[in-house]
Amino acid sequence: MFEENEPVMSYCDDIVITACPTLVEENKSTQEFLWGYYFCIENNSSERIQLVGKNWNITDDKGHCYCDDSMGFKGEIPELEPGESFEFTSMAPLTSPNAVFYGSCKIQKEDGSETKEINIPTFTMTAPPPQSYHLN
Repeated sequence: MFEENEPVMSYCDDIVITACPTLVEENKSTQEFLWGYYFCIENNSSERIQLVGKNWNITDDKGHCYCDDSMGFKGEIPELEPGESFEFTSMAPLTSPNAVFYGSCKIQKEDGSETKEINIPTFTMTAPPPQSYHLN
């Protein structure tokens, strides 16, 4: 099964973050759902920035919370010149058909004077209900 959602965006201090989840695989009998997610972080400011880390959280409808509060993005600490963007994809195996993804990216300005938390757009990961077929 492959279910794609609409992208969502957030804006802060000339930084644009676009996110989109995709249901890659599901096994409803074992309640296992593999979600892929995509982020694009655009630097629309007039100065270079560095993406130093993230604090991403997933909370499912069973109350389980998963957190990634780490430096970098898969071993990279990207630097973005004005007008550049960085794309990031990853996977999240969940044991619930419904969850919410939220958090922030840690961004440092070129001169190193300021590190900011820029909120990512909050999005839901909701598996479609099972198809029901009726015979007439």
